[in-house]
Amino acid sequence: MIDSHPRYQQVATAARCIHDGFLEYNRAFREITARAGRRFEERDWKGQMADIGARVELYELWARRTVETLHEALGDDLAGRPFWAEVRDCFGRRVEAVPDAGFMKTFFNSITRRVFGTRGVDAAVEFVQPPPEEGIESLTMRRYPCWNDLDQTCRRVLEDFRFDRPYVAMAGDAEGMATTIREQIGPDQADAECLRFEFIDSHFFQGTRAYLVGRMRLSDGIRPIVVALRNDDEGIAVDAVLLTADQVGVVFSYTRSYYFADPTSVVAAVQFLHGLLPDKPIDELYTVLGRLRQGKTERYRQLMHHLDRTDDAFVHAAGDAGLVMIVFTLPSFNLVFKIMRDVFRPPKTTTQEDVHQSYRLVSRHDHAGRLIDTQFFRNLELPRDRFSEALVEELRCEAPRTVAINGGQLVFGHAYVERRVRPLNLYIREVDETEAKRVILDYGRCLKDLAETNIFAGDLLLKNFGVTSSGRVVFYDYDEVMRVSDCSFFELPEPDEDFPLMEHATTRFVGAHDIFPEEFIRFLAMPAFLRQTFLSEHSDLLTAEYWRDVKRRRVAGEVAEIVPYVRQSIAPHQIAL
Repeated sequence: MIDSHPRYQQVATAARCIHDGFLEYNRAFREITARAGRRFEERDWKGQMADIGARVELYELWARRTVETLHEALGDDLAGRPFWAEVRDCFGRRVEAVPDAGFMKTFFNSITRRVFGTRGVDAAVEFVQPPPEEGIESLTMRRYPCWNDLDQTCRRVLEDFRFDRPYVAMAGDAEGMATTIREQIGPDQADAECLRFEFIDSHFFQGTRAYLVGRMRLSDGIRPIVVALRNDDEGIAVDAVLLTADQVGVVFSYTRSYYFADPTSVVAAVQFLHGLLPDKPIDELYTVLGRLRQGKTERYRQLMHHLDRTDDAFVHAAGDAGLVMIVFTLPSFNLVFKIMRDVFRPPKTTTQEDVHQSYRLVSRHDHAGRLIDTQFFRNLELPRDRFSEALVEELRCEAPRTVAINGGQLVFGHAYVERRVRPLNLYIREVDETEAKRVILDYGRCLKDLAETNIFAGDLLLKNFGVTSSGRVVFYDYDEVMRVSDCSFFELPEPDEDFPLMEHATTRFVGAHDIFPEEFIRFLAMPAFLRQTFLSEHSDLLTAEYWRDVKRRRVAGEVAEIVPYVRQSIAPHQIAL
C-alpha cells in the first residue's frame, strides 16, 4: 500500500486505534506488575493474589474497548477484508523492530478476530508469521564479575537487588549463597571457576516470594542461578539458591502462578530462560511470565507447525471418559483438548456456565504447583482428516452445538487446552509398589496444598488427577472446583430407623456446597495397601474438623506458604495477613 492511497487516513486511523489500545493495555499491565514490589515489601499477600485476577482480565477488557473505539471512529467502514489487509500492513510497518513487537501483532490479530468472528486463522488480515526473534542483548542485565571471592560477589548481588525493607543478615545470606554454589560446583575450585554472574534487571515476584533470575558463567560453560527471597516478621532473607535446570524448571512450571516481573524485553527474557531451560516450551515461558495471550499464540503456532510435520491422528486421551468433557490428544504432541458435552451425564448437576466459571476461577487463582494452566480457545480449527472416526462420531453426537465441520476442518466453538499428564488412576497400576505409595501420599499433599490456597477440588476421584514428568501429582479436572471458604463441612449424622443414612436412593436436602468429608473414602478407589498408605498420613482429610479449620484460616485471611523448592533456611510456617 502507498501512503497516498485515498483511504490512507482511514487505514492509519484504524491502525493507530489498535496501537493505542495495546499501549493502554500494556500500561495497565505494567502498572499492576509494578505493584508487586510494594506488595512484597509490605507482605500484602492478599493484595498480590487479587492482582493475579485483575491482570488476567486486562487483555479482554482492552481488546473489547479497542473494538468499540474502532466502531466509533470508522462506523460502517470497519468491515471489509481488503481494507483490513491495508490496516495490517500499515500497523506492521510502524511496529517493526520495536521491542516485543510480537505482542502488538498478537493484539492486532485479537481485534480482527473480534471484528470478523474469525474461525481458525485468516491470513488475509492477520499476522501469521512469527515475529523476528529479538537478541538477548535487548534484555538489560546486571553483571557481576567474580574475582575469586564468591562471598563478596554474592554480597554485591544482594546489595544491588535491595529493597526498602532491609535484609535480616545480608552478610550471612551472601555466605550461604556462596556455600551453596561451592557445594554444587566443588568447594576447592568454585571461587576460581565462577567467572561472572548475570541477572535479569528485574525482581520476579510470585506468591510470597521474590526471585533473582540469572546465570553463572563458568570456565566450562553456563549454569542457571535463581535466588529465592522471603519476607517474614524479621525482614528479608535468602530462602534458597537454585542452581540446576531441574530446580529452576519447577519454579517456572506450567503448574505455577504467573510472575510479576518487568524485564526490558519480555521476548528476550523468554529467550534467556529458554537458553537455561531448553526443554521448556516457549509458550509456557510466556504464560508463566503473565503474557497469557502471547503464550496462547505461541502454543497454537507450535501446534500448527507440528501438524505440518506429522501424520498421526487425534484420539481419545488416556483415562476414563469424562461426564462433562470429551478429551482428546495427538499422541505425538504433549497437549490435551477438552470439549464440553452439550448435555452432562448423571450424576452431574452442573451447567455449562458453571463449568466455564470454574475454569475462570482457576485462571485467576494461585496455582500452587498443583493446578495445570489451561488456555481457552474460541473457533479453533483442526484438520478433519487427522481425527479417528470414533472420536469424530462422539464429538458430533455429544457436542453438536460446539463442534462443526467446515470443509476439511473441524471447528470447535470453544475448547480448553492444557498440558498432558498421566492420569493418576492409570499411573498407580503401571509403577512398582514403592512409587505407587509415593504418589498416593503426594495425592494427599496435593489436596492439602489446594485447600491451603482456598481450593476444594470437588471431585476427588483419582482419574481427575495426574502425574507430571517430574513425578508431581496435579489436579486437572475443574468441572466442580469451589473455594473452600464457600463450602460448609459437616459430620455425617447418625442413621436411625426412620431415616437410614446410607440407604440407596435416599434423598438428602443439602446445599450444593455442603460437604461431608467422611464420604471421601468412597472416592479412594485404590488397592488396600495404597488406601492404608494414604490413611497413614492423610486421614485428617476425611474429617469435617480438618476442613473447617482450613476454612477458618482462609476466611481470616491467613495465607499458606507453598514454595516450589526445598527450603534451605526456615521451616514451613503460615503468614497472617
